Amino acid sequence: MVTVRNVADLRGVVDQWRADRLVIGLVPTMGALHDGHLSLVRRALAECDRVIVSIFVNPTQFDNASDLALYPRTADDDAAMLRGAGAHALFMPDVDAMYPAGFATRIHVGGVSEGLCGAHRLGHFDGVATVVTKLLIQSRTDRAYFGEKDFQQLQVVRRVAADLDLPVTIVGCPTVREGDGLAMSSRNRRLPVEDREKAARLPHLMQDAVEALKNGEASTSVLPRLRTALEQTGFGPVEYAELRRADDLTRCDETYRPARLLVAAWLGHVRLIDNLPVA
Repeated sequence: MVTVRNVADLRGVVDQWRADRLVIGLVPTMGALHDGHLSLVRRALAECDRVIVSIFVNPTQFDNASDLALYPRTADDDAAMLRGAGAHALFMPDVDAMYPAGFATRIHVGGVSEGLCGAHRLGHFDGVATVVTKLLIQSRTDRAYFGEKDFQQLQVVRRVAADLDLPVTIVGCPTVREGDGLAMSSRNRRLPVEDREKAARLPHLMQDAVEALKNGEASTSVLPRLRTALEQTGFGPVEYAELRRADDLTRCDETYRPARLLVAAWLGHVRLIDNLPVA
């Protein structure tokens, strides 16, 4: 595995692969890797000739300076995991490489970025859309892999690629979960021991809500009940618990398919998100 830290070196590697007519895959990450990330790498390796993994803690998608400061950084461990997984290149730019002096461009995506996390993390998806667009252009990748756990982010990235005619296939991959059902996340390592068991209740309470919706119970009853159950478990504040269309994330009722149940809630100082299909 080759490690590169600037765009010129990355393009040098990619140019050779392109000359050999190889299919290139990209897995964008912010590091602090876990098996959820590695599942994306494995999927990319199965579908592509060469796989690039990027690690960049993107400051423009954080709306809270303390959250950015606390975000775990484990570069050495991450590199070892990727080497063991079989990744071909690791791209680890610093902030100056991604946002050089004078940088003044932001990409804003309407529609799918509005509401949900977009309503609670102002500017977050502008930062996501901008950095992902840069990574797609820098890597000249054929396919890019994103987890469905960040479902709104996945839809934002799909919209960017479609609207800007980027020659890349955006691949959504299933959420990877711990043995107790909690969706894998780099932020899980910040959960105190006393909150970890509570955190695992999130997907189970959501699954109960999904079953109720599938059985035809009105979302106007199911969603408030879910919110109350989360609060009684110890979550708070619950930022949202909503049912949305899976394709464009507009609001829908319990009769629409395919839909997604999406939740964001705080447990102590850790913000957790999750989503489940309602098919």
